[in-house]
Amino acid sequence: MKLQAVESSMIEAVGYDETTSTLEVVFNSGKTYRYFEVPKTVYLELMESDSKGSYMLSNVIDCFPYEQVKKRGR
Repeated sequence: MKLQAVESSMIEAVGYDETTSTLEVVFNSGKTYRYFEVPKTVYLELMESDSKGSYMLSNVIDCFPYEQVKKRGR
């Protein structure tokens, strides 16, 4: 999954896999989470949102099944 850097005080990068409806989010804390069963419209709205952190809190976090991803090598 290709991650795209975003302008946000909470989020570093976001990726989306349309085939599996998986949203991957790298937070500025360094933690990475994968959210499952996320419609493409939610991903598109997140990317268009002026406040990605607020959008995540309202529309993604605690709204979809998720897992924390082990840290990737940088």
